[in-house]
Amino acid sequence: MPSLPGRFWASLALVCAAPCSVHSQDAGPHFVRDVLPVLTKSGCNAGACHGSFQGRGGFRLSLLGFDPQFDHAALVAEARGRRIFPAAPEHSLILRKPAGLMAHGGGRRLPADSDGYRRLQDWIARGAPGPRGADPRLTRLEITPRDVELQPGKALALKVQAHWSDNVTEDVTAWAVYDSTQEHVAAVSPRGDIEAKGPGRSAVMVRYLGQFAVVNVSVPYGTVAGPPGPRHNFIDGHLQATWAKLGLSPAPLAGDAEFVRRVHLDLIGTLPTPDEIRAFNRSNDPDKRAKLIDHLLDRSEYVDYWALKWGDLLRAHRRALGEKGLASFSAWLKSSLRGNKGMDQFVRELLLAQGNLYAHGPVAFYFVDQTPEDLAETTAQIFLGVRMQCAKCHHHPFEAWSQEDYYGLAAFFARIERKDTKEEGRYGGAQSIRLGARGEVRHPGTGQVVAPRWLGQSLGQSGEKIPDTPDPRQPLADWLTSGSNPYFARNLVNRTWGYLLGRGLVEPIDDLRATNPSAHPELLEALTKDFVAHGFDMKHLLRTICNSRAYKLASELAPTRDADGLFFTHRRPRRLPAEVLLDAVNQAAGVQEKFDKLPPETRAISLADSSISSYFLDTFGKPKRTTTCECERGDGSDLSQVLHLVNSDKLQQKLADPNGRLARLVNAKTSDADMIEDLYLATLSRTPTAQEQETVRRLLAAAPSRRGGYEDLLWTLLNCAEFVFNH
Repeated sequence: MPSLPGRFWASLALVCAAPCSVHSQDAGPHFVRDVLPVLTKSGCNAGACHGSFQGRGGFRLSLLGFDPQFDHAALVAEARGRRIFPAAPEHSLILRKPAGLMAHGGGRRLPADSDGYRRLQDWIARGAPGPRGADPRLTRLEITPRDVELQPGKALALKVQAHWSDNVTEDVTAWAVYDSTQEHVAAVSPRGDIEAKGPGRSAVMVRYLGQFAVVNVSVPYGTVAGPPGPRHNFIDGHLQATWAKLGLSPAPLAGDAEFVRRVHLDLIGTLPTPDEIRAFNRSNDPDKRAKLIDHLLDRSEYVDYWALKWGDLLRAHRRALGEKGLASFSAWLKSSLRGNKGMDQFVRELLLAQGNLYAHGPVAFYFVDQTPEDLAETTAQIFLGVRMQCAKCHHHPFEAWSQEDYYGLAAFFARIERKDTKEEGRYGGAQSIRLGARGEVRHPGTGQVVAPRWLGQSLGQSGEKIPDTPDPRQPLADWLTSGSNPYFARNLVNRTWGYLLGRGLVEPIDDLRATNPSAHPELLEALTKDFVAHGFDMKHLLRTICNSRAYKLASELAPTRDADGLFFTHRRPRRLPAEVLLDAVNQAAGVQEKFDKLPPETRAISLADSSISSYFLDTFGKPKRTTTCECERGDGSDLSQVLHLVNSDKLQQKLADPNGRLARLVNAKTSDADMIEDLYLATLSRTPTAQEQETVRRLLAAAPSRRGGYEDLLWTLLNCAEFVFNH
């Protein structure tokens, strides 16, 4: 008998799977409502199983069931229709394999006596109906409770209800999927039972048919040991409420020496000088800390340091821009920061940039990334804190973003054209950016042209229909920088908080998804509203955070509670960024670093190009500016860094420099007491303790020469953790 073509078997399977006339499809099970939850709960359509982009064992489903039509065809029509057997449903492969009745690489996922098995069996017996446009849609999830407080060892059961467009409300607690962000704080069972394991705060993610909800779980540490202290601004009120709820006490305020070093490093990436520290310590002005913050925000180093941060985010590099283009972009960036341009205007200028790269700095945005897809990813992650990369190939597994959202965002950039001006003269032959007459983005799955769409437009979060404008980027810029945008201001606030406090209110600081909630949602919301109300003023935001009592708390090296600093009860020490550390070494030694082809007075924090050769900067984690992720900058400590500081010939040359700090102090016949104090102030920003003074005097007495003894002292101070870390 000749073999029949595959399309015959597929057609026959579809005929056999059609619902019988005695069962209306409305009366029978719904594919989306009844079948997909079983597949998701069993893990069949997870990324590690058949939801993988390449499937498993020749069987592929859409990731987490985001494409019901595709899944129905895979179950019913593919493999010659042999995955289901309506005449005898119990013999269907889709039941026998996960039930463990046949060999199955995924193991036993769906016992024959389970509710899920019976659901699938009933669906097959009723003709395996597929999804239809008229089927009810899931409109929202209702979780009870949403905010949980449990004592250690106690448990609580969640209730999850699905609300459908046909006004049906269904208890789906057993079919939702649960995950806890902090299992050591709160564990969650497959049926939604939360058990408190230890003190802290965790978020339990509840997922059902592409919708997500988060339950916040707090487990108190105990009773409050002492008062939280006065409030310096609204930030403290929000944190104090959290501390009271969890039974936490904050550290005391940092002393003047600790604060002055911290705020210099955080705001201008520069150590205070000994004279600046002495003047601050002598002042009796009760507002001296607030006045110091204002003073630092007006210094030129503020512009250099924050331009370095934005250069990292926007990946400014000569490989994409050339030397002239990089200089043009750097000049615009520093001018914007110097003038304290509102961040909404700052971003608008980047998004709407046109013209010659050499004449108009923000045009650089369109030379670092050049495809609409790359521009969409960069725009979402830098300005919204939304990581869209997953949605390029499939529905985002932990967010609401689909491929339509991804390519809809890319469509705003479809008409961007790059042109070589071929002009000589003032601007040379730089390329320019202009809008083309046409340009489109197509969905890779359907091949259809995708219209521009704001993120969240399908979720009712992003206003009305996108207006038709000559420049399609205009409505994108209007929506993105709006005060009502749920991501833009919140993203900038969270990043800034993370830069100053060592961790974000949402962590990682560039991953603001619904399933990665803030540990302090009320504080994040209050800071965001304040930032918007003040015109997206970055200096106002920095001033507000630095003036809070929370920012001024003392550091703790080994906290007994809140060890990871999630609740900001103390300052978490963190290593200085590579450029800041190199400048600090040079400032303490009193020497200038010489970078290739740059003036001798150039500081590391003012470098516009990350490709400048420096073994020190590379060793301490200077980013190469190849990705938009904050994680590209290394902030950890490793053996190579320790060995470099200990053994570096270049460091020793700086200590022995005839024009350096030590030479100047020795030549001025400075007393030992003043020398020791000056070196401590220049490195650790404090005076030595009595014990340290005695130890140093013994070191100097044993040294072969006075100068050699002081070189050993300065070398020791530069190698201690107190110098290398911001605390």
